Amino acid sequence: MAGRARQQTENAAQEDVTEAAGKRRRKVSRNPQRTHATILDAATEEFAAHGFGGARVDAIAARAQTNKRMLYHYFGDKEGLYLAVLEATYATIRNAEKQLDLARRHPEEGMRELALFTWRHFLAHPEFLSLLATENLHQAHYLRRSEKVSVMHSHLIDELADVLRRGEALGIFRPAVDPISVYLTIAALGFFYLSNRHTLSTIFARKLTAPDALNAWGEHIVAVTLASIRAKDA
Repeated sequence: MAGRARQQTENAAQEDVTEAAGKRRRKVSRNPQRTHATILDAATEEFAAHGFGGARVDAIAARAQTNKRMLYHYFGDKEGLYLAVLEATYATIRNAEKQLDLARRHPEEGMRELALFTWRHFLAHPEFLSLLATENLHQAHYLRRSEKVSVMHSHLIDELADVLRRGEALGIFRPAVDPISVYLTIAALGFFYLSNRHTLSTIFARKLTAPDALNAWGEHIVAVTLASIRAKDA
């Protein structure tokens, strides 16, 4: 008798859990924008953790508390979802860069802020670095399909080119500095450090992930970047 009562209680509890999960799914499905964003966030976590090949649509659906049908409805297929994740990830950093307002800053200050921002963004968004590593393994096979990413980057390069031109006019920066080379310098110094931090920490017996070490490396990126573009007689 006691056993039957306990089983009925457990069944009732399970039904409550199932009903609650169903309500969450219905609530999400009634808000298309929220559903889209929730799936995208879940997919970002899954692709960053397991790469394109290791990520599973079932796992993404479970993370998003929805079903595969909704994923296919919004993104078409796994490749479409992966590309959407890449585009959203790039959009995040490009939109944040716009807040730097480089056009209104003194050229040297603008370069410093861009270098530090890029470094701090890499630190705050490890999923970005993971996705970059994955896509480079695929030789940008999926990213090449995007019509959005190149437009996002053109805005950054135009602003950076303007900073360099103004710095040249003031006699601070060397003439005809390539803005893409400058950005590659900033990104490379940050990406290499973080993508190899564990092996480098072991090799050099130095904790490169310590807060002081990370702050020092950010300042090093600034110093190297400015030294590479500063005019000889500045």
